[in-house]
Amino acid sequence: MFRQHASTSVRLFAQTVRTLATHANQQVTRATRHDWTKAEIEKIYEGPLLELIFRAASVHRQHHDPKKIQLCTLMNIKTGGCSEDCSYCSQSSRYSTPTKASRLVDVDSVIEAAKKAKENGSTRFCMGAAWRDLAGRKRGFERILHMVREVRGMGMEVCTTLGMLSSEQARQLKEAGLTAYNHNLDTSREFYPQVITTRSYDERLDTITNVREAGISVCSGGILGLGESNADRIGLIWEVSNMPEHPESFPVNALVPIKGTPLENNEPVPHQTLLRTIATARIVLPTTIIRLAAGRQTLDETQQVMAFMAGANAIFTGEQMLTTPCSPWDEDKAMMSRWGLEGMRSFAQDNVARKEGLRILSDAPAAEKTGEIPSNPAARQVDVQITS
Repeated sequence: MFRQHASTSVRLFAQTVRTLATHANQQVTRATRHDWTKAEIEKIYEGPLLELIFRAASVHRQHHDPKKIQLCTLMNIKTGGCSEDCSYCSQSSRYSTPTKASRLVDVDSVIEAAKKAKENGSTRFCMGAAWRDLAGRKRGFERILHMVREVRGMGMEVCTTLGMLSSEQARQLKEAGLTAYNHNLDTSREFYPQVITTRSYDERLDTITNVREAGISVCSGGILGLGESNADRIGLIWEVSNMPEHPESFPVNALVPIKGTPLENNEPVPHQTLLRTIATARIVLPTTIIRLAAGRQTLDETQQVMAFMAGANAIFTGEQMLTTPCSPWDEDKAMMSRWGLEGMRSFAQDNVARKEGLRILSDAPAAEKTGEIPSNPAARQVDVQITS
């Protein structure tokens, strides 16, 4: 009994210290809400920018280690030839772009790329295939399941984005060891038909439901600079905030206009808009990892650090994203060192650990050293012990 009370006191003291450190007690709540209204989110989004960033930074420190940044590497495992008409994407077969269609890569290429990413500090390895769905792709899907098993065997988090998924396909990916599935909503429900007509908003939500019900972490965010309004950015955040579970990660992409696509002449999204979106998402989605994704290479170092201050705590790093440039590992590691930032270990996020059946050790050393993160999904622990 004494031990239980002592443990509770330590946790309460630690929370109090973190709260005092923010100097914003009145603005911070540890509750995660799923009933935000658009009016509430709009009020947050439209507030004075510096106050908004300060509030977001305060919330961030209540739920995350502000020094930690998740390093993710993305590999395009099947390029181009997609039947969708996403207006921003050079991989659509409907547009004449520099991107050429290719077949699904072999497993050895993925293993080599994942090893290189891990050696450079990435703890999540993502694989993307330019498909609408997996219909008629049985052999390709089996190869992808093999890829997932191999990368998971390295002790890394594994994410894929393969288009629409059925509940059975999601189940098979989970059994193979998939950590997360990326399926962006892109924008608000209202603006969505201006960007994509070959897949409905509800179809996107159905895939997210199938992923969540399979026990896979959800990665779902949007793209800024599509021609949307502030109301659409607010609408996107509202959509994900009212899901039964908030996505474990929320990518914020800035459009990289690509010649040959309908959006090739769009103006770059203002940095202030990027910051407002990140900060608002951090306040509304307090436990979610917010990923500064496509378009980051257009930001200078100070602009990136401002995004981290506003609540972003993940980046894509490496040689390239799907079809757009990425910041190299060496540059990112040097930047992080200059600002006192560190890479996040694998499976550090509490809800990801829960879905993997792992013990939650928020202050534990690297997973490979402690043995807390089994490489084989079959070795998962059933009971989840929260020690922080």
